[in-house]
Amino acid sequence: MGTRVSYPQEVKLKAVEMKLQGIPTKVILAELNIRNDTQIET
Repeated sequence: MGTRVSYPQEVKLKAVEMKLQGIPTKVILAELNIRNDTQIET
């Protein structure tokens, strides 16, 4: 297992806003530089 990554509050809020706008998960991952799609779904 790798190390645990903690994202800043601003990144988390932006991800939630983007998801609520209907933006696909892959686009959110690329724009916010998030490693795993499970982190978006959670």
